[in-house]
Order: sequence, then structure tokens, then C-alpha cells
Amino acid sequence: MDEMKNPYRVVTLGEVMLRLKSPGFERLFQSPMLEATFGGGEANVAGSLAKFGVNAAFVTALPKNALGDACLDALRGMGIDTRFIVRGGERLGTYYLETGANQRSSLVVYDRANSSFAATGPDAYDWDAIFEGAAWFHITGITPAVSQQAADVALAAVTKAREMGLTVSCDYNYRKNLWKYGKNAIEVMTGLVEKVDIGIANEEDCQLALGITIDDRDFERNVQNGTLHLEKYQAICEKVLESFPNLRMQAITLRESYSADRNGWSGCLHDRTCFMVGQHYEIKDIVDRVGGGDAFSAGLIYGLARGIPPEESLDFAIASSCLKHSIPGDVNRVSAEEVNRLMRGDGSGRVQR
Repeated sequence: MDEMKNPYRVVTLGEVMLRLKSPGFERLFQSPMLEATFGGGEANVAGSLAKFGVNAAFVTALPKNALGDACLDALRGMGIDTRFIVRGGERLGTYYLETGANQRSSLVVYDRANSSFAATGPDAYDWDAIFEGAAWFHITGITPAVSQQAADVALAAVTKAREMGLTVSCDYNYRKNLWKYGKNAIEVMTGLVEKVDIGIANEEDCQLALGITIDDRDFERNVQNGTLHLEKYQAICEKVLESFPNLRMQAITLRESYSADRNGWSGCLHDRTCFMVGQHYEIKDIVDRVGGGDAFSAGLIYGLARGIPPEESLDFAIASSCLKHSIPGDVNRVSAEEVNRLMRGDGSGRVQR
């Protein structure tokens, strides 16, 4: 690694939104109250990394109004470097969240059209300054789904990051309710992933975002009912790596969804030499699963950027994400030591004195 690059400086790029959640497990507007916080895929990764002690910068566009100011304060309060956030545009995107319980699924409603980030093109960002001294850049498939301008920003960012020698990771993160501006995920994401080093996905992202499938009629049904067949995930990883020779690794989170409250949780990783499956956790009484994939991404980045072997980095990512299910809000507010404690087997939940 270039001695001028800081292995602990990571840059993320994407949209951060106002998150409005119904209290507890209420339906939206069951009572006239909503809990207001902020969140968004890449911002969540930056916040988690900052909690781990990483120098994490987040890049986005925020409106010049009280909501934009409050969001900026919240990001700074998490220890995120906000120097490169652009101010301008019309509005802050919003999403509404209703937390599910038992057999009732959680519900997300987006209200982010014409947001400041969606309307801001790549020329608004000083990419040389943004990436100076950084070692890692992370983005998700949510960003190019927001608008054509956001897709242009995403492509410009990964191209510049590659030119400057950063490691680029991408969580494919397919969101069907966002691809509405005339292009589909596959035609945009394939060009983006061709410039990525580390791919991250859940069980369906490789198929829906990249169009990569395996010849198995039962796989989609297995995904829906929570059953895991690891040989199928190995086959998908190998097919993704074959389709994108630039990728060094492909990781997939493994969720067994028994109900909204109880999930099995693990992950797998293929580094072109071997396929590895990490630690498995049974998560009961889930507090908030939103941001779980972002917590996984942050954990994986934290490990790999520090030179930790892939198998150990995978276990750190899984444990990090497991703990996120106990944290209200989008961001995983746990330390690296807390993650390591869980990895060592301390998952009893006993009071720490």
C-alpha cells in the first residue's frame, strides 16, 4: 500500500435521509407521533466505521435549511468527517418506517424524489480533494437507483477512486422501489461493478442487480422461506467472480428469516482461492434490523483495510451486523471491542460492570 495513504481513512458516498418511524411496533400514523432520526446506506457505514475508530468521511448533498443543518450535526455527532458535503438543492429525502413483528413484515415508504442529492451531478464534488490520502471507497447500489444524476455521480466516483489507487467496495443493495428514472438496475450496476474490488450482497442482490443467476429452480423459493443451501451461494459467488474478473472478493450475507422478530444470521465470502462461511448467530427479539447490511459492510471494510485475514474479517462483519439488530436507528453504535467480545463467545447479554 502507498505509504501516503491512510489505511484507516475510508470515504463513503450516498444519500442520507430523514427517517420517520412509528413508535415501537405501531402501524404508521396509528398514533400522531413519529420518531425522527437520520440514516442512509453509506452514511450508516461511515457512522459504524467512525465508532470503530476509523477516519470515515461521508460525501453527499444536503439542502441549505434547518433539516440539512440538523442532519449535518447528527453526522458530525457520530464522528464522521463531513468536510466534503455539498450544500444546495431543494429538499432532504425522507423515508417512513414501520417496524414489523412476528409474521407482519416491516414496511418502508420512500419520499426522496427531487432531493438535493438526487439533483446534484458529479461536477459539484471535488474528487481529488475527497480521495486525497484515502485508502478505501465504499458505495452501494442504492445511489445509482436514485436518479440519473446520482448514477453519474456514482460512476464518476468509482472511476476516480480506481484511478487514485483506492480499494473500492460496493454493496449491490437492490431497491425495486427506486429504479424509476428510465434505466434498470442491471444495465447501470454492471458498468459500476466493473470498477469494484470487493462485492457485497444479500441473497437476491446478485440476481436482481447484476442479472446473475444459477441454474436452480428452487433457489428463489429457498430465499423466500429462509432455507439456506450453502452450495448455491458458493455457486453464485463463483459466477459473479467469473463475470467480473476485476473483483477480488465476493461476500454474501446469509439471513434465515423465521419471522420479523427472529432471524438466523451469518455470511459467506469467496476470495478466488476458497469459499468460506462465517459464524452463525440466532437473533431473537430483533430491535431494529434496518442497517444490518450496512453494519456488515462496515465490519468487513474494517477488517480487510487493517490487513486482517478474510476469514476473520468475515466473522467480524457478521458479529458487527448481529449486534446492529439490537440497536434502534439506522447506525450500528457499537465499538470494535464489543464486536470482538461477541466473537469470543460473550453473547450472554449480562450487565458489564
